[in-house]
Amino acid sequence: MTSISRMTSAPGMMESGPPHEGTHEMGSSKHPNATPETPMLIPGKVEDFLNKYFAPFANASAKKMPFFSVVKHVGRTSGKAYETPVSSFQKGNVLAIGLVHGKTNWAKNVLAAGEADVKLPKGKVVHITNPRIVPVRSNAPELPRQAQAMLKRSAVFAADIV
Repeated sequence: MTSISRMTSAPGMMESGPPHEGTHEMGSSKHPNATPETPMLIPGKVEDFLNKYFAPFANASAKKMPFFSVVKHVGRTSGKAYETPVSSFQKGNVLAIGLVHGKTNWAKNVLAAGEADVKLPKGKVVHITNPRIVPVRSNAPELPRQAQAMLKRSAVFAADIV
């Protein structure tokens, strides 16, 4: 079994929360969510537009849709509770979430806390620990096959279900 290194940041779907701080170019390679290990598949300007105008409405609806999971996390600096809808995949006791939006705040929050609760699509709430980012193009046979396929183009957030 391949070891997955723990990194200090990560992401999944659109996330509501505070806007990006500071100034930065909005091309996806210069966007604060984009790193070599967690590239963004969505252009930075599109990402920012979606987060500002679309995410507040989409997130409220997505939390109620039966095919999304909801990550319940706490802001690293604000201490505020957040709920972020994501598409998750499970294999045994491993939960995986594709990071097509790059290194987003929900993943950074969970990595910093070392744990979170996740409401799965059928309503069951699980506790996750040992959160980590599997970098793009990694070989990770312990992940669900959908997440393994995602690794060809994006990083994957993984955690153990306890």
